[in-house]
Amino acid sequence: MNEEALNNSLRRFLKVVGITSQREIEMAIREAIADGRLKGSETLTAKVVLTLDNVGLTHTIDGTIELQ
Repeated sequence: MNEEALNNSLRRFLKVVGITSQREIEMAIREAIADGRLKGSETLTAKVVLTLDNVGLTHTIDGTIELQ
């Protein structure tokens, strides 16, 4: 295994995950505020499930997103 190739590939993947996730979360929150499902002052619970099927990895990350 080439450690540098692995590291570079992981960084690219995580960059896409981060950018895409932020965009999707922001759009969903704005839509929920616009249609009245959220007021804009809530703290939201969030969960990300990371899976890597070939090695049997399932990792869950729980957190919160504060709107104010």
